[in-house]
Amino acid sequence: MKIINFVLVLAAFVLSGCKNDKADNNLASMETGKDYPVYGGNKAGNRYSPLTQINKDNVQNLELAWTYFANNEPDSTGKTNTGEIQCQPIVVNGILYGTSTELNLFALNAATGKQIWKFIPDLDRTNSNRGVMYWEDKNNKRILYTAGSFLFAVDAITGQSITSFGDNGRVDLHEGLAENIGHEVKDLSVRATSPGIIYKNTLVIGTSLPEGGDAAPGHVRGFDVVTGKLTWIFHTIPQPGEEGYETWPKDAYKKFGGANNWSGMAVDEKRGWVFFGTGSSSSDYYGGDREGANLFANCVLALEAETGKLKWYFQAIHHDLWDRDFPCPPNLATINHNGKPTDVVVQAGKDGFVYVLNRDDGESIFPIEERPVPTDGVPGEHPYPTQKFVSKPLPLNRQLVTIDDLTDISPEANAFVKKRFLEYPPTTHRYQPPRVEGTILFGYSGGAEWGGNSIDPEGILYINANEAPWELTMIDKATREKENNTLTPGHALFNRNCAACHGADRKGNTQVVPSLIDIGKKRTKADINQIIKSGNARMPAFPYLSNDARNALADFLLNKEEPKNIPANSKTLTDTPLVKPDFPYEPNYTLKIWQRFVDQNGYNAVKPPWGTLNAIDLNTGDYLWRVPLGEFPELTKRGIPITGTETYGGPVVTASGLLFIASTRDERIRAFDKKTGKILWEYQLPAGGFSTPITYEVGGKQYIATAVGGGRGAKPGGWYMAFALK
Repeated sequence: MKIINFVLVLAAFVLSGCKNDKADNNLASMETGKDYPVYGGNKAGNRYSPLTQINKDNVQNLELAWTYFANNEPDSTGKTNTGEIQCQPIVVNGILYGTSTELNLFALNAATGKQIWKFIPDLDRTNSNRGVMYWEDKNNKRILYTAGSFLFAVDAITGQSITSFGDNGRVDLHEGLAENIGHEVKDLSVRATSPGIIYKNTLVIGTSLPEGGDAAPGHVRGFDVVTGKLTWIFHTIPQPGEEGYETWPKDAYKKFGGANNWSGMAVDEKRGWVFFGTGSSSSDYYGGDREGANLFANCVLALEAETGKLKWYFQAIHHDLWDRDFPCPPNLATINHNGKPTDVVVQAGKDGFVYVLNRDDGESIFPIEERPVPTDGVPGEHPYPTQKFVSKPLPLNRQLVTIDDLTDISPEANAFVKKRFLEYPPTTHRYQPPRVEGTILFGYSGGAEWGGNSIDPEGILYINANEAPWELTMIDKATREKENNTLTPGHALFNRNCAACHGADRKGNTQVVPSLIDIGKKRTKADINQIIKSGNARMPAFPYLSNDARNALADFLLNKEEPKNIPANSKTLTDTPLVKPDFPYEPNYTLKIWQRFVDQNGYNAVKPPWGTLNAIDLNTGDYLWRVPLGEFPELTKRGIPITGTETYGGPVVTASGLLFIASTRDERIRAFDKKTGKILWEYQLPAGGFSTPITYEVGGKQYIATAVGGGRGAKPGGWYMAFALK
């Protein structure tokens, strides 16, 4: 590792102060709102600030206070590495900490945006990073964050690696994952996009994993924040003798991965419990070999933070076949229920449901029913016969796509999507299992997203949501292999590993998955090889593929692979190198088509709204208001009412009655009246702000800051920008 631009260290030390000696990091600034010291604003993850300087009467006077370009300076060719940044920064004692596209960690003077130091980890790292962690004990102040497959500890004042932590300043996130499973994990993709949470001296963290048969275990782990030592492991796919083991086939933990927490956590410091949601198990869309409810996938869990001991769980979806993860951290709040204050955990899902659970036992505050659901899955599948249906709040998005839901922005668009819609058999239930004939459904990029949600002290939840239908078609292994046997090695590798996302035609999927048709104009063969090995932003890594396999795949993408008969020894290229005979797991059915359902111009195939901002009274479960969030200016000019856009990133709400959010495809940051949902201020950013804004105070002045990272099919960014009153 190396440090660059190491300046103003003495000033940083003065700014940091030595006021707090508490090892549990109960910063007084959390209560005043002067700092924003935790991902989500506070340990409860509520993205709420008591600051009031910026209010409804003066918010229109906000102006740009400073801009910081976070990425590396231009190289010798003049090329600047702009790109996606999803980091929600933190502020502690006047210093702002965040990460760049390259996952460099930096510290800024939060009042001026002037860089104090930058830490550059010496490793390949291309995954997304959504935030960092701060911990202090007397004069020991450190930032902990993830890059690549490692957790780093960095001195918060100097930017130097804390070499006493882990192995010379870092901990391998593969540690402990191979326990009892019978195969190695060191060559599997294991990263952490969201930060963990710290309780006293224990850092609890989840991981981001691939979602196919090569997924590593999704264990949640506790590490000593001082030494980096692994202190406990919670198996999200239970092992023999553990609760939930009977909800899987025998020894399932040796075969399947996932069931991971990739979206972040909250902690109740009074109880000493950590709360989080998990995603689906591998493989995402076929569960024929994992019959049962599959605990602890798709669960909200409460664990003792210092031991990992299970306190309770709530499973929202049994035997998930739709990738309906919990995509955002939970919120901890206190509401008025049955006439008395009640501590709750609030968890929103991709399916658009918001679960309000008693914090003590995980029971739903509002009535929930288990109802029969369709079980007509592909041959060999075991769809679970019942699923949960929550009575309140009502879902954030539509649950089915009917012919009456199809877009009406123009007759041409309606005709285009109707033709496509009628090519599929009817989907009459939100729990229709995936099928070879195809399904159109919500639940992947619909509902809640990873940016997190806000809750104010009155118990009002503010949450942005997407309404994006997807097309899902399955193909059996024998048919796919028959197709692959007629292809060149690189093409067969692409079909097996890449086509499900990028499409068999390599055209991608509008804004979500990029086209690879002209990849050679942007990337060299070496670049492509490295991305396949290490991953890139949301793309998973394939580190276990041989170098020959990666080269063959790169040649195919660059249109340099010669059409020829498959050589007899091509199996080493087209078959995934196995870590052991039955791993990676190869499901009998895999994705053939998995793409957004859109019109001929790439707009959503259903009627607007396509993205919304919502206010829900958690005391009653009722909506207070719902407004479109974001617009397509070209559609507005045609007289089409504001449609809303897909949103990535969440809101922050303040005591002055304001809600700030960027996150939209129109690349604007906005302030809303939290009582009515009316826009009071907006600013055109240079790229998409696909992260969550923060607010803090330095020198008596309140600031609103956000990462402007762009990406997701739009132009790239690389900035952090802060706003204050004139």
